[in-house]
Amino acid sequence: KFNLFIDNLFLIFLIGAVIGSFLNVCIYRLPKNLDIIYTRSSCPKCKKKINWFDNIPLISFIILKFKCRFCKKSISPRYFVVELISASFLCFAFVYVFNYLDIILLSLIFYILVIIFFIDLKHFIIPDCLNFILISLGILKNFFPETSLNLNQDIFQSFLGGVLGYLIIWLLIFFYKKIKKVEAMGLGDAKLLSAMGFLLGIQSIFIILFIAAILGLIFSVPNLISGKSSLKTAIPFGPFLILASIIYFYNF
Repeated sequence: KFNLFIDNLFLIFLIGAVIGSFLNVCIYRLPKNLDIIYTRSSCPKCKKKINWFDNIPLISFIILKFKCRFCKKSISPRYFVVELISASFLCFAFVYVFNYLDIILLSLIFYILVIIFFIDLKHFIIPDCLNFILISLGILKNFFPETSLNLNQDIFQSFLGGVLGYLIIWLLIFFYKKIKKVEAMGLGDAKLLSAMGFLLGIQSIFIILFIAAILGLIFSVPNLISGKSSLKTAIPFGPFLILASIIYFYNF
């Protein structure tokens, strides 16, 4: 039984790594409004099409030593990290979550958050399509059978959370712009916190926002002290909202 469990876990790890490969496609192409389904992958530097044997999740990166076969330019380690995170998460989900519907729901939420995390980290944007998928999941899960996940399934609290999540960041943007004449955050952050409200309920909003602000401060202070950034330097807030939401999900 143990050997069967290990074999199944290895297969799940491989499936997760393949999903991670697709997540990388989304992370690279969505900000550029490129097709994510039909176009073959190519090297971002030399633009040559990547052979199938150079596109095996995790393994190809190691064999090629994180370099393109053709132009020898370095490949971002982000590709490897995303595939590893994706594979590890799916194994975690199958070990600790026992309902297949819960596994599917949790996986969809997590993988969308991974895409948002890395897109916002690099481009300072959150595609609306991803936020709207999260919001839709946050609404639909209220009509699912009772879930074992730490998600709010009270439709009233869910809708209040969605509205408050959007409103509180919209107000921060509005008043900061009135006072400082600059944009404090983007509406993508408002939609993301709204999605978290739909998923986790109204009681999560202020806790997530507080934790995200602390994480942002921890990230920013070293750069401020060293002079690498100033108080006017923009930082992506989406990744901190995501990390704060994960902390809330597992601890509250």
